[in-house]
Amino acid sequence: LARHGAVDAVLVALVPTALSAATGDDPARALVPPSGTRARPLAAVLLDQDEPVRLLQGGAATVPAYAEPSSAARALAHAVSYAHWRAEPSGTVPALDGVDSETAAALVADFLARNPDGGWAGPQLCAALLDAYGIPQSPWAWVTGPDAAAAAAERLGGGRMALKAYWPGLLHKTDVGALRLDLEGPRSIRDAYTELARNFAGVMTGAVVQPMAARGIELVAGVVQDQVFGPLGVVQDQVFGPLVLFGLGGTATEVLADHAARLAPLTDLDAHALITAPRCAPLLFGHRTGRTADLEGLEQLLLRLSRMACDLPQLAEADLNPVLVRPDAVLPLDARIRLLPHTARNPYLRRLRAR
Repeated sequence: LARHGAVDAVLVALVPTALSAATGDDPARALVPPSGTRARPLAAVLLDQDEPVRLLQGGAATVPAYAEPSSAARALAHAVSYAHWRAEPSGTVPALDGVDSETAAALVADFLARNPDGGWAGPQLCAALLDAYGIPQSPWAWVTGPDAAAAAAERLGGGRMALKAYWPGLLHKTDVGALRLDLEGPRSIRDAYTELARNFAGVMTGAVVQPMAARGIELVAGVVQDQVFGPLGVVQDQVFGPLVLFGLGGTATEVLADHAARLAPLTDLDAHALITAPRCAPLLFGHRTGRTADLEGLEQLLLRLSRMACDLPQLAEADLNPVLVRPDAVLPLDARIRLLPHTARNPYLRRLRAR
């Protein structure tokens, strides 16, 4: 079987019998080629062994033996997946225009000078960091009163508006009722601001006014690094460096957990793999609608997030959710960025980037 051209791997399940127990023979030993070489990957299943997995030794060769067939099959599947990954081309890290790393570094240094222990950046700083890396944003305005909110809505073109309350440490606006949608007209905006200020008296420092965006696919894109719980519940360690996350967004992002991740810096192939990996990917390619999303813009967003994470080691985590994707636009509607003082990396830590 191992020499047959149509066979990729051999999985041998050995079932103990009364005869083998009586004679004392160990048929598993026959699986180990004495020369130390074999034509195909070979694994054994020994249903009577106590250990979940052990190695059968035979001279210079070894054969892994598993206690359950499902464990052996999973091991072979992982080996195949790893071999395919090793065989993929590495890709290249594209050059990005419109990136102002110096301004971003100065903004982060100023924030940490005022907040030595780090913390969550406010809306203005989040927007400035996204601007420094050429990441598009929906128009918005920061306001601190009901009249200012109504005036800002008028400057932003009128129409239906969203009002988002803010105070330091606020992470999930929907969970605490700090969001008002589909506001139209100065009076409704003033009333909404007054209500939010009353509900969150003592903590609310202002609000963001933003036009309601046209419908699209809601995604999430983010970055996590330096031993923290990330925006999507991922634990990341500085051994690996920054991790770029992507998947289905909106209020159900943590419930459905349809996400993928790749190590930064992202190559062009990494960005493509991120876009196609989640289960929601067919929606981006026109499933049921026939309208393909702005895939080039989405790829640019991921590459620019990757560049931001590599440039700013103080960037502990970033969460753009939702990112509204349509055929004509890729638009983050909300951003959260957490900054922490950076400690020098141990130069002896292994970075898992090389294949």
